[in-house]
Amino acid sequence: MYLTPQRILLAGATGLTGEHLLDRLLNEPTVDCVVAPTRKALAEHPRLQNPIGPLPALLGQLDGEFDTAFCCLGSTLKEAGSEAAFKAIDHDLVIAFARRARELGARHLLVISSLGANPDSSIFYLKVKGEMEASLRAQGWPQLTLARPAQLLGPRMEVRPMERLTAPLSYLLPGKYRGIAACTLARALWRLALEEGEGTRVVESDELRRLGK
Repeated sequence: MYLTPQRILLAGATGLTGEHLLDRLLNEPTVDCVVAPTRKALAEHPRLQNPIGPLPALLGQLDGEFDTAFCCLGSTLKEAGSEAAFKAIDHDLVIAFARRARELGARHLLVISSLGANPDSSIFYLKVKGEMEASLRAQGWPQLTLARPAQLLGPRMEVRPMERLTAPLSYLLPGKYRGIAACTLARALWRLALEEGEGTRVVESDELRRLGK
């Protein structure tokens, strides 16, 4: 069964996937309103509400009721500057956003995690992503979708030399390990948001590519 989310809360609207997703949402005639808190102002749109400031400070100021929430927050160890700072964004802030979205009535939460997310991983990045997933499950969402993309492909504002080096090779990898374009991931997230369900669904990168075609 398919639903039509009408009021949407979006975190991470200025990121690689978040930008594509926001554009998608604002071009859906069935979406009444998108609330997208960001540090920098977004282009104005009649169906966009864009609170400006640090997300932790804005969460308590958000009001109204929402049908669906998307979380496209994410960083890298290099960008964050330390393991503690990385965890504060990719775990703590994600969980705080999700908690607030649930308080505001959202029934379905869709979150970008990572291929290989595992709380028992020896790789810090994947361990934090796995812990984030576990914390979200513990919130008891009626419907929770965890998207686990492989390497995200597309132009970024910031320069990531390693990603530029590995991106051409990621197209050659098999199955869920192959890189996925951010615009494809955004389309997949929207399609998943339209599906009614119960409990937690984990969507690996190969399925995300199929859904985002």
